[in-house]
Amino acid sequence: MGRKSSITRLEPAVRKYLEKLLREDRFTLDEMIADVRKQFPDQQTPSRSSLDRYRTGFDEMVGRMREIETAAGALVDELGEGVGDKAGALLAQAVTTLATNVALRTHDRDDVTVKEVGELARAARAAMQARTMSIKERETIEASARAKLLREQSEKLDSMGKTGAIASETLQRIRHEIYGIV
Repeated sequence: MGRKSSITRLEPAVRKYLEKLLREDRFTLDEMIADVRKQFPDQQTPSRSSLDRYRTGFDEMVGRMREIETAAGALVDELGEGVGDKAGALLAQAVTTLATNVALRTHDRDDVTVKEVGELARAARAAMQARTMSIKERETIEASARAKLLREQSEKLDSMGKTGAIASETLQRIRHEIYGIV
């Protein structure tokens, strides 16, 4: 595998500034290099070809992020603001997809550090925990809704029993056989 990009070896402030310019997407490569030289005269500036290679990868990443944002927007438009469980599942899936993507890209590199492997492991664990949390939250919500429904049904059966409209034996049978209320 090739060596590390000269862009990633830049000072963090310079790289952050370059990425800001790339996100704005309003300058040519030459204009970006000139602007970086003007802003950071004492720092090394990247070559035009390295900036072009970096921009290609950067544009790909930004494109993926826009696709996720568009999908999330479509989900909210379709299901409304309170999608709750479905949004959580979508987020967990997005995190899983991103972690898998990073793992696959890292697999092709020869210079993977122990720190990067640890970060990947933490990301994978977080994605799995997000999925587990979503399932647990769904189960808690379902149990709460079921308990509320049973309380409401029990109250209605009690009021029906007080009016005498239905025999108490029949009400007891309905409670037990239909609703499972003891």
